Amino acid sequence: MRTITLTGDERLSRADLERSGALPRSVMDAAEAIVDDVRSRGDAAVREYCLRFDGACPDSFRVPDEVVQGALDMVDPEFLKALTLAANQIREFHEREREQSWFTTRPDGTILGVKVTPVPSAAVYVPGGRAQYPSTVLMDTIPAKVAGVPRVVMVTPPQRDGSLSAYTLAAAAVAGVDEVYAVGGAQAVAAVAYGTESIPQVAKIVGPGNAYVASAKRYVSGDVGIDMIAGPSEVCVLADATADPAIVAADLMAQAEHDPLASCYLVTDASGLPQQVLAAIELLVAQSPREEITRTSLADKGVIVACDSLDAAIDAVNLIAPEHLELHCADAFALLGRIQNAGAIFVGPWSSEPLGDYVAGPNHTLPTGGTALFSNPLGVYDFQKRSSVISYTREGLKLDGPAVQTLAQAEGLWAHALSVGMRLKLDAGEERFDDPLAACDEATKTAWPRPLDEPGIPNLNG
Repeated sequence: MRTITLTGDERLSRADLERSGALPRSVMDAAEAIVDDVRSRGDAAVREYCLRFDGACPDSFRVPDEVVQGALDMVDPEFLKALTLAANQIREFHEREREQSWFTTRPDGTILGVKVTPVPSAAVYVPGGRAQYPSTVLMDTIPAKVAGVPRVVMVTPPQRDGSLSAYTLAAAAVAGVDEVYAVGGAQAVAAVAYGTESIPQVAKIVGPGNAYVASAKRYVSGDVGIDMIAGPSEVCVLADATADPAIVAADLMAQAEHDPLASCYLVTDASGLPQQVLAAIELLVAQSPREEITRTSLADKGVIVACDSLDAAIDAVNLIAPEHLELHCADAFALLGRIQNAGAIFVGPWSSEPLGDYVAGPNHTLPTGGTALFSNPLGVYDFQKRSSVISYTREGLKLDGPAVQTLAQAEGLWAHALSVGMRLKLDAGEERFDDPLAACDEATKTAWPRPLDEPGIPNLNG
């Protein structure tokens, strides 16, 4: 792991982190070409890319419902018990996020409010490359179901023998996925974004994936909704002298084993802790069946930030803005108010990050790459739309209409002033104008034409 030492008034900078930033242009170009091809040729293009990249393509992309439900009988009962526990706790947490429509009434009778509506359909992308992720099925599907989305589909790549993991399908059954398609990669994103002969279009796409999946989501964004552009996973451990080096080492390894590109940060004000953690990692990593991936991640993407004060350490954490943040500190809850940027915060030594990955309840689909500076975890709100509701009375129009005319006049928008002005000129009991031109003249003469002496500003060019 690379070490950055900060002393005195030194503070961590973005340049110190050496983050790669945006997706590689070559990957984006390749993903965009796939999306365009699928949009043009539909199922035929999807089939070609599935065979090329996954080595397998089922005769029918749609996985029969009985196969999905049958997976419940194929998995170990203990796994199903754990899956059900996780699903229940994820659902219970996300139930608290559900927004309701609301309305307020002014004294003049005007009604204003927000109408909350679920998106009509959503696709959940579930990776199937280096590992299987039934937990992702739960995390991405359950909030959609809590939001009331009537149609939730799952896309996930088949293995090279054409099969799908029974664990992933069992999770789909428990979470209530409506349709499952054995398609992955950028071609899956394109298929659900634009629809093919056998894969219907959706309104929103969520879920993590590799760089090609992320690039495809970025490309289709705007034609459909997406949750975020998720990059490789990351963890940041903020630790003081009270932290157990072995547990810190295990927590860093838990993230590193995801992906060689996963980023692991140890930020500490305890001078002896980094070497103790590195020694523990060396002992533990040799026991891991994912040793190569873990070592590569820690060597290439691991960073130790050694600070001489807790204040500097907290500043470093906020600049990193990690996906997962663990607080291995004395009185960790007292630090919570000072943490500004993190996707998920694990407070205290008993709060292992894998708890959040699986069963705690909060979502594990989180902003990565420093985007916790401005982004949120996936939640019910990602699957709900808000429509403003505005219903004026005649009395309310009389109060606010003149201000609208004044603002419209300043912006030079004549018909805006007309739209309000005509209503203001209607006599009580009237429903329409018999003479539109006379009404037009009457409605605009008090607010139009714009004055010729409108104010200017000083010439800023000197």
